[in-house]
This record gives sequence, structure tokens and C-alpha cells, in this order.
Amino acid sequence: VQLQASGGGLVQAGGSLRLSCVVSGLTFSRHVMAWFRQAPGKEREFVGGITWRNFITSYVDSVKGRFTISRDNANNTVYLQMNSLKPEDTANYYCAARAPGMLQISTDLNTYLSWGQGTLVTVSS
Repeated sequence: VQLQASGGGLVQAGGSLRLSCVVSGLTFSRHVMAWFRQAPGKEREFVGGITWRNFITSYVDSVKGRFTISRDNANNTVYLQMNSLKPEDTANYYCAARAPGMLQISTDLNTYLSWGQGTLVTVSS
């Protein structure tokens, strides 16, 4: 199983980035996918997730209205569109997959079985 995240970079506050996570080695269309982030010195936190069945999404309050998760099951890819970025969004961003067939998005990182390597997002003020 491999989750390859990309798209991070340096952006000014108010700018946008789109992260991608290409997944291989599992039946992507049967997995809830999520993005987490970890800032220096802080714990990894849930950013948002998307179900595999109805593409239902869920977000942490701090990114609602600014971030959008989507998925392309034909290309085994999950995206995180980030708009109106703030310096406090600076972190390593990780994509993750739950076990196959699980229906619910979880905010608990321990419920995710597979992880990408992370892509760094830096937002300057």
C-alpha cells in the first residue's frame, strides 16, 4: 500500500494550494479517506475526510468554508483544496485511509490504517 501526497509549498496568507494524494495497493473506492496535519511541536490533527459511498465530507471547524476535500475514484486520488490560507495552517499534511468498507469518517488518527509521507505547507504572513 502506498499513499503519495504532493502539492505542498510556500504560499502567502490568503493564497491557495491544492494537495493531491495518489493511492495504490488497495481498493481505493472502498476506503474512507482523510487529511491530517501536524505543525511543529503539536499533535497530528484531523483536517477533513470523505466517505467512499456517497462522498460525504466532514471538516474540523478551523477549516470549514476554506478547505474542500474531493476524490476521484477512477484515478485513486484524493484532493484537498485549501483557500484563504492562514499562517496557522502551516504544517505537514498527511493523507490517510481507513480500513476497507468502513462507512464513517473518523477524527481519531488511530482508526486509519495507511498513511502517506506528508507534504509541507508553509503560509507566510
